[in-house]
Amino acid sequence: MFVKICGVTNESDALLAVALGADALGFVLAPSSRRVAPDRVRDIARRVPGDVLTVGVFRNELPERVVELAQRAGLKAVQLHGDESPAESRRVAEQIPTVIKAFPAGHPGLDHIDDYGTETVLVDGPRPGSGQVFDWSLAEGAPRSRYRVILAGGLDADIVASAIARVRPWGVDVSSGVESEPGRKDPARLRAFIEAARAAAPPPDDGGWPESAGPPGWGEAPYDWEEEDRS
Repeated sequence: MFVKICGVTNESDALLAVALGADALGFVLAPSSRRVAPDRVRDIARRVPGDVLTVGVFRNELPERVVELAQRAGLKAVQLHGDESPAESRRVAEQIPTVIKAFPAGHPGLDHIDDYGTETVLVDGPRPGSGQVFDWSLAEGAPRSRYRVILAGGLDADIVASAIARVRPWGVDVSSGVESEPGRKDPARLRAFIEAARAAAPPPDDGGWPESAGPPGWGEAPYDWEEEDRS
């Protein structure tokens, strides 16, 4: 079970999440109470082990700006958490190894993932990023057989096992459910969430998700267009 801890704002929380077994860390680069400056993100990302996916979260940002900020922050992946069009998502995917496209549960875009140039999809509530639990039946139709589906939306240690059993995602994403206050992670809640998610994961050979160990570009640095220009 892939576990992403989102809304990371400081180095101590990042390293704690990694020590407890997180597979990915999310840094919000969109307007939010958890927003972090790109240079600060870069300082934190430099301390994170190479096998942990570092993700910049954006909302309705120009593709060129997404790529620029991800490169500046030294991130391996981006999460597009707004109303980005298929064309905008594809433009980002041309230069960033891993793109996670977020959709509200039931969004028609879930039936047209190929158009967005990504194989990794995050399914959230009707108000993405609100931290509110939604009707998980709306996510049951997410295309698990061909794409990596990450479930978000108000998850915490008490309900993540039920969510996994209902939706059977490839991964889970949490932010407010492991916080002591906005932007600060709670060690006990972090540990409990990660342990509960791992324990609830179904066997990997039951058809619940693709067999690959991680998203495309796992462990790679962002595409560097400046290096290509120098060659």
